[in-house]
Amino acid sequence: MNKKRVIVVCPGRGSYTRETKGYVSEFGGPAQEYIKWMDDQRVNDNCEPLTKLDSMPFRSKTHMTGENASPLIYACSLSDFLSIDQTKYDIVAITGNSMGWYTALSLSGSISLKNGYHLIQTMGSMMKEKLIGGQIIYPLLDENWELDAKINSLVLDEIKNSDAHISITLGGYLVIGGTQRSLDILLKKLPKNDNYPLQLPFHAAFHTPLLSEVSKKALDLIDHTIFEKPKIPLIDGRGKVWSTISTDIEELMDYTLRHQVIETYDFTSSITVAIKEYCPDLIILLGPGNSLGAPVGQILTKNKWIGMNSKKDFIDLQATDPFILSMGLKEQRVII
Repeated sequence: MNKKRVIVVCPGRGSYTRETKGYVSEFGGPAQEYIKWMDDQRVNDNCEPLTKLDSMPFRSKTHMTGENASPLIYACSLSDFLSIDQTKYDIVAITGNSMGWYTALSLSGSISLKNGYHLIQTMGSMMKEKLIGGQIIYPLLDENWELDAKINSLVLDEIKNSDAHISITLGGYLVIGGTQRSLDILLKKLPKNDNYPLQLPFHAAFHTPLLSEVSKKALDLIDHTIFEKPKIPLIDGRGKVWSTISTDIEELMDYTLRHQVIETYDFTSSITVAIKEYCPDLIILLGPGNSLGAPVGQILTKNKWIGMNSKKDFIDLQATDPFILSMGLKEQRVII
């Protein structure tokens, strides 16, 4: 049987929600050994075990803070990755959105699965006492996934005028990072569009210069020797490919702990490079949830990939012969 070539995409913060609570207990079986180990680590560090958090009633102040949300998401994504039937699928590259980069590092073999937990727990706990700035998400596409050039220009001007920063390019969305003062200006100035602009709860100004001190602290705290060449090619938040042969380990460490902490995470470029460089048969989105379904679909239609020129084309293809399979959707999970 010919294997299908797939790209795996790891989600970031915000993917573990009230709707996905219980994901670890329902789907965590393949990673049970590692989840038990992570629970033990957290007990030793006076933190709630992941399995206990996953079974508790959902509370935003508990489940969405970095020190809890990040390892919960990692446990979910790891479980999903280990569930992929690798007799059917050949994983040709791995990428991720924002925190998903740390998960991608681990799943690619650039760091061990256990060091992946330590990295994610450390980075997720950096602002446990106080968040630095925040993030707003705002759509640039209309309901048919067509770019409104006027809105796009206005949004970019308002970001500049408020001294904020583009934190993440996310398909048809921009994630904007800045001080709370800058975000308050944008929340008033940006045109209202349904629920947008929306400030993301418990999110700091990730991927902006405001986190320079966090980067410096990470460079001191994280053991630089945990990094190695990936066993599966990695695509970072610029669209750079880290190959299994030519990766410079020192550069990979520096990108992870310095560049992507304080510079824009261009998820749109990550997916664009992934499809053009590796021409996959499918894209597999890891859980929890399906937060990246629409952004990846928007990137595919922007590139007119396999004849998809519009939101309707994407929806029609997904209904008949899906190009994106999401582990967070039970009807697609069974296929994988």
